[in-house]
Amino acid sequence: DKSEEESTKAAAEEAKATAEGDLAVTKKTLASAEEELETARSTCMQVASDHESTVNSRNEELTAIAKAKTILEETSSGAVSQSYSFVQVATRIQSCADLAKSEVVTMVQQLARKHHSAALAQLASKISAVVKYGSLGGEDPFAKVKGLLDDMIAKLEKEANEEADEKAYCDEQMSKTEVKKAELEDDVAKMTSKIDTATAKSVELKEQVMALESELASLAKEQAEMDKIRSETHAAFETAKADLTLGLTGVHNALSVLREYYQGGDAAAMLQQDGSFMQQPAMPEKHSKAAGAGDSILGILEVVESDFATNLAKEESEEEDAQTSYDKMTQENKIAKTTKEQDVKYKVQESKSLDTFIAETSGDRDTTNTELAAVDEYYSKIKDRCIAKPETYEDRKAKREAEINGLKQALSVLEDETALVQRKSRVGRRSFRGAALFAQ
Repeated sequence: DKSEEESTKAAAEEAKATAEGDLAVTKKTLASAEEELETARSTCMQVASDHESTVNSRNEELTAIAKAKTILEETSSGAVSQSYSFVQVATRIQSCADLAKSEVVTMVQQLARKHHSAALAQLASKISAVVKYGSLGGEDPFAKVKGLLDDMIAKLEKEANEEADEKAYCDEQMSKTEVKKAELEDDVAKMTSKIDTATAKSVELKEQVMALESELASLAKEQAEMDKIRSETHAAFETAKADLTLGLTGVHNALSVLREYYQGGDAAAMLQQDGSFMQQPAMPEKHSKAAGAGDSILGILEVVESDFATNLAKEESEEEDAQTSYDKMTQENKIAKTTKEQDVKYKVQESKSLDTFIAETSGDRDTTNTELAAVDEYYSKIKDRCIAKPETYEDRKAKREAEINGLKQALSVLEDETALVQRKSRVGRRSFRGAALFAQ
């Protein structure tokens, strides 16, 4: 019954420890979930802010397009009179083209200032230089400006694509790393809980083993003392029994001798007295038995005999009681010793099994911690790469889209003006040929 109670108690304590470990893991999971919820809430607010910024940027883009459209309408309105000379037409065409190129420079400069872009500022400087000096070498300044705008747009679009690829890579890696990190942390927490529970149980078992071994030592010492006392008392009993038996035998023999002597003498005397009628001659005076003294001696010896017999019976009874008590205590000690030794055996085995489990689980935890450290290091690097930047990806994306759209608007202005100049040039040449024919 005691063993069953101890087993039930141990199982209950183990279940309690396991439950406490599970509670700690659940609390940690809850805290992680609350943290993730707060992160999601912050991310949603950031996305809303980014959306608002995107809408504002798109409105600015529409405003810029409307402004460019107005500029184009103003620069291309008004018909060219057929009476103008070729030189006048060429002069007006050149002035209109310069205006368009000037508008392009202005638009690029505004984009550079608005988005704080050194690359766009440098582009504006290059376009300005082309506007001023590009035609000196006989080259087409429109083509040069258009080439600069095309190159910058291609560059920005390439950077935008690279940024998009980087964002997709970062999102994927951050997500995978966070999931892996959470899994490893959960594994470490569970293993730590199991190790702590097993360690507590192992310590408890070792303390119980020490207590049992102490009890066994006390039991062995007690049994040894009992054996010694039993041996001494039994030896004393044997001596007393031998003495009493010998004394009782001697007294019994002495009584026999004395009874035979005194009682046998009286009978002879009576025969002599009864046979006096035979008229034998008188005998000489002889020594007569001391009957009174003999009776006293016999009475004393009978008392001694009774005392010896009583003491022998008492000694034998006490010896029997002592032996019975000794046998009973010895049997109880044997049972207790066997029970405690079995308890020690099983508890030592269980403790060793727990120690083995602790060592193996600790090794697994060390391996997991090493993997977790590597994941944490990678997570830190990926955060530095993907998060620790002055601007978010959404801000950079919106800025680059605004730059590209602005440059495309400038390029559209330039291309429209180029087409207009080409049409006016053809009209001017036809007018010049018509005037020459009329002069002839």
